[in-house]
Amino acid sequence: MTRVAILGSGSWGTAFGKILTDAREDTLVTLWARRETVAAEINERHLNREYFPDVELSERMTATTDPAAAVRGASVVVVAVPSQSARALMERVAGALEPDAIVVSLMKGLERGTHLRMSQVLAESLGLSPERIAVVSGPNLAREIVDRQPTASVVAAANPLVAARIAELCTAPYFRPYTNTDVVGVEVGGVVKNIIAVAVGMCDGLGVGDNSKASIMTRGLAETMRLALALGGLGPTLAGLAGMGDLVATCSSRLSRNNTAGRLLAEGLTPDEVAERMSQVAEGVKSAAAVAELAAQYDVRMPITQAVVDVVEGRLAVNDMGARLMGRDLTSEGEL
Repeated sequence: MTRVAILGSGSWGTAFGKILTDAREDTLVTLWARRETVAAEINERHLNREYFPDVELSERMTATTDPAAAVRGASVVVVAVPSQSARALMERVAGALEPDAIVVSLMKGLERGTHLRMSQVLAESLGLSPERIAVVSGPNLAREIVDRQPTASVVAAANPLVAARIAELCTAPYFRPYTNTDVVGVEVGGVVKNIIAVAVGMCDGLGVGDNSKASIMTRGLAETMRLALALGGLGPTLAGLAGMGDLVATCSSRLSRNNTAGRLLAEGLTPDEVAERMSQVAEGVKSAAAVAELAAQYDVRMPITQAVVDVVEGRLAVNDMGARLMGRDLTSEGEL
């Protein structure tokens, strides 16, 4: 049997646990939940009704409120918590991690203050070699996945054997993973697409049309590629599932929490009010300032990202965002 721990009982952590138990009958999943009521419901009723009231979970998925107990004995540890809480949680489980465990990040954020990607936070906080860390990213809206709608994703790791191992574990009839060694490109794609989705959500909230949203998505992909290349990522990665694929899904879907956050901001809610209204963290709102600061550090132009930051921090009205972006100096589309 393969023992897998998933740290985080939100929609994506729960959905990934379902993928693992659907993929292989020899996989046992232990889910860490913050609240006792959630853990009890998973153990006793095989449900996580807060996120998926109508989805029955496998009996091979159990839950605990003790993160160290969850990872003890697990050969694979999957981290699916909000990016800004990852480091503190890793410090709680570091001593219980198995010596040869692979750690997998489902997170799509940038740590504020350090500007580290999530794989870097995991390596630093757990004292692990990057060779033992993998990242899963792509157009993975959790609701569609638990409904077993076909989707593809990317498993990236510096060590191709690690990527292949994780891909093998999560290959289900409705979930097809591809492997990649460009961890930087995959993570940058996952981080920046959330910010672009906030901008597209603002367009939805303002009632503007598809031309505007397509323009934001396309130029948002250009911003993403500029930052990824500056950090050592590869261009083809951003044309794939973890770049364009994830961007399209997150910007276009009403299931996207980042699109929802942008829409609520355009309706006049403050960032604190948006957080109160939503049951899950919108990573694009949380990570936008860190991404803008990192871009400035590398002299990378990211005007859409900066506009989102200025809206979130109260320096720019949502109604003025279009004029800001349209009034920039003319450049060639091919410039990176």
